[in-house]
Amino acid sequence: MFVDRALIRVQAGDGGHGAVSFRREKYVPRGGPDGGDGGRGGDVVLRADARLNTLFEFRHRRLLRAERGRNGEGGQRRGKDGEDLVVPVPVGTLVYDDATGELLADLTEDGQEAVVARGGRGGRGNARFASSVRRAPRLAERGEPGEERVLRLELKLLADVGLLGFPNAGKSTLLSVVSAARPKVADYPFTTLEPNLGVVAWSGGSFVMADIPGLIEGAHRGAGLGDEFLRHVERCRLLLHLVDAAGVEGRDPVAALHAIDAELRAYRAELAERPQWIVATKIDLPEAEAGSERLRAEAARLGRRFFAVSAVTGRGVRELVEAAAQALLELPKPVVAPPAPFVVRDLDDETAIFVEREEDGAWRVRGRRVERAVAMTDLDNREALLYLQRRLERWGVEEALRRAGAQPGDTVRIGAWEFVWE
Repeated sequence: MFVDRALIRVQAGDGGHGAVSFRREKYVPRGGPDGGDGGRGGDVVLRADARLNTLFEFRHRRLLRAERGRNGEGGQRRGKDGEDLVVPVPVGTLVYDDATGELLADLTEDGQEAVVARGGRGGRGNARFASSVRRAPRLAERGEPGEERVLRLELKLLADVGLLGFPNAGKSTLLSVVSAARPKVADYPFTTLEPNLGVVAWSGGSFVMADIPGLIEGAHRGAGLGDEFLRHVERCRLLLHLVDAAGVEGRDPVAALHAIDAELRAYRAELAERPQWIVATKIDLPEAEAGSERLRAEAARLGRRFFAVSAVTGRGVRELVEAAAQALLELPKPVVAPPAPFVVRDLDDETAIFVEREEDGAWRVRGRRVERAVAMTDLDNREALLYLQRRLERWGVEEALRRAGAQPGDTVRIGAWEFVWE
């Protein structure tokens, strides 16, 4: 089964908690704090793998979770970092944030990686809070929660040559003849319901050919799943437009040629300008001679190369393969979306603070640094709570609430926690 879209949830590992510990040694009655830091949580990483060609695995694997960091220990022993979760995906996978629609990564090369969820920081142990005035701190930070997001994965085939045409034009038959691919071939429309890839060998090497399922009028609007199939055409350097010269389906060859051209142009204008050759198929049939000559004349009028082939007898097939291979040596790769960052990062200012009123009258404070500090504070520890309060005041949170109009007794929410402002 070919699956080219998937929706998954990724969750990076939480950071380990810092430890509250004091030295316990003989003849050292008042040992100082020695709690170690927690380990960092693991990242979720997507890695392009040329051995994969579908997103089928993600139909059953919807949650990807990296390992959390270990907690710190006494003796200033730092917790172990969580293992990154490296997930293989096919080359040609586009990664979108499902909530915002932002393109996070475009994995076009084997081995290319993208960090899609960052692990949380490890919490600091109480040894890190010792100072000349705080000699025996009994507070430590909790580990920062790892990032969590829903991703939309889309796969676009990375093929050198794409086969276009109406259903039953002979695309699957040609692919099966020139490569080791074994697509389903039958004498009825829409035999091919998913794109097929095949490696075509020629005298100077090899190239990848894609059999795009048959298109029909209205494909750019989704008719016959055409918009799904047209997405795969975007990365093909050369398009071979196969036309049934015999008109077996009762379709005029020249009219069929222009109908598919119109669908390409309607879907994306630059696709119609992509190098495209016209290939008359089924020329082993007696009734194909007239249609083939008309297509040859139309190809000359449009300034396109023309070939006539029969996948059944092999006539013209080798010439077509050799010509396509030679053309690929000179054709540049198509321009696709600009490269995406390989590490997902928060573009907001780390120190920015935003205050807004929610529907129930409570105040919501947003800001990466502020929300992280609250999430990493043990709110059941009075000393830790006072430390957090001083930090929020120093960062300007209280002033921001005052300026927004907050009054004593109002409810204030930061992250998953809720406070009464005094």
